[in-house]
Amino acid sequence: MSTKLAFLTTFLLLLAVSLTGCQKENPQPAGNSITPEALSNHIKIVSSDEFEGRAPASTGEEKTINYIRGEFEKLGLTAGNGESYFQEVPLVSITTDPDTQLVIQEGEKTLPFSYIKDFMAWTLRELDTVSLESSELVFVGYGIVAPEYGWNDYEGIDVRGKTVVMLVNDPGFATQDPALFDGNAMTYYGRWDYKFEEAARQGAEAAFIIHETKPASYPWEVVSNSWSLPQFKLRTEDKSISRCAVEGWLTIESTRMLFEQAGLDLDRLKADAAKPGFKSVSMDLRASITLNNTIQECISNNVLAVLPGSTRADEYIFYMAHWDHLGMNPSLEGDQIYNGALDNATGIAGLIELAEAFTKLPSPPARSIVFIALTAEEQGLLGGEHLALNPICPHNKTVATINMDGLNIYGKMKDIMLVGYGKSDLDNYVESAAASQNRSVRPDPGPEKGFFYRADHFSFAKHGIPAIFATTGMDHVEHGVEWTKNQVDLFTANHYHKPSDEYDPDWDLSGMVEDLQLLFQVGLSLGNEASFPNWKEGTEFRAKRDRDMAAAAMK
Repeated sequence: MSTKLAFLTTFLLLLAVSLTGCQKENPQPAGNSITPEALSNHIKIVSSDEFEGRAPASTGEEKTINYIRGEFEKLGLTAGNGESYFQEVPLVSITTDPDTQLVIQEGEKTLPFSYIKDFMAWTLRELDTVSLESSELVFVGYGIVAPEYGWNDYEGIDVRGKTVVMLVNDPGFATQDPALFDGNAMTYYGRWDYKFEEAARQGAEAAFIIHETKPASYPWEVVSNSWSLPQFKLRTEDKSISRCAVEGWLTIESTRMLFEQAGLDLDRLKADAAKPGFKSVSMDLRASITLNNTIQECISNNVLAVLPGSTRADEYIFYMAHWDHLGMNPSLEGDQIYNGALDNATGIAGLIELAEAFTKLPSPPARSIVFIALTAEEQGLLGGEHLALNPICPHNKTVATINMDGLNIYGKMKDIMLVGYGKSDLDNYVESAAASQNRSVRPDPGPEKGFFYRADHFSFAKHGIPAIFATTGMDHVEHGVEWTKNQVDLFTANHYHKPSDEYDPDWDLSGMVEDLQLLFQVGLSLGNEASFPNWKEGTEFRAKRDRDMAAAAMK
């Protein structure tokens, strides 16, 4: 064989191999298996009244997790937790008797507050009865201790055994000063869960957050609906005695009455609390309340399935969505079922359809793809936290987490929104996939709402695993940005965490299909690479990831 002929033969062989590889890498045929019809079928089933609002440890859970497992089994996916598709999540359910009253005392004067109307209160302590008796009130500004920002609202005051009252969100949002915290964007310090945890670390007996719709990013009804139902928590050895005895929220109206009773100017103190060097203020008031609780230990379940990788099966990409919602509330008039169609039957439908798309590939990706339906997201990301603390694979072998929560029901968009944009290398994968659809990536337009810290991917981010939360874009192909914004705002005001979050046959799921195809392409790219993405320098999760990857490299 001549040199030229040998070269040509080799070139043609390499070209054939290359083209074959490109066909295997092309996501489009497999991605086309995702359809509006299939998505709507899953959404209608999972959000039907038959599933009773999908509360953890309920008949609704049993129906939900068995449905998801059945769909995974049909696709031929491997069980994700040893020989089981389920991972048990040990929970405690605490239901507080709503027939309770918060009484504020000033000397001989008393100011009674009504449950739901004026305040919400609960306990995470596993006790039948929890009481405050004349507990001294202290206004602690935002209730934040953040050394990296030089901020300590508890400096110079001892709140042990006292009741702290604090503002929602953080000083950056209040001032809109980009040099203060993260400016308009909420930090983790603005989240209600952080504030309760910090109050407990400071030794407070009780902690109340002042609700305001704009800085909280949701109306009072979300608070009253969410916290009037049984509260779930992960089981702990100390039965959560390390938590505050009482945790709760105050309406802004009841707060004004409270501060007037104390002779304090709430607006002036709010302004002062957003300035460096703020000093906490004793309110010269005392709080009393008794919470009577019904406590039940229970088991809920995460559902996990795996498509094993072809060559690097010990490296994993996670797709996840939470299956739970708020269940039923018999005290409501009329509709008592929180169907949770958008939140988050859409995510479960997307998870199942993505799993099917990956099984349609000519061969699996090099890395394993894990599909995870998580429990108890609505109760504080508990299913995700349990899985992160009890992983099915090492954190330094987990390449990335892709979370889906509340998918696009409004139609095709010119963009996709990436919550937490700018935090990790995963931005590049989303941008590339979006460009292939002639779309752009939009940063979260409402970073003050703290969505990055309010969804299941955060449990994994805390453990260093790069995570993305890509959700509905804003620039509708036909109607533009303002129309989409209005639709989202209307849903939040009228349906979010309410029984009216039900499947609507008028939803346009074509945009959901495109978003899922985009996420499919992201996972496929990650699944066939050898590199591990990381957090950007300066992000709060980078150090943990670097330590884990360094430890892996030393083995």
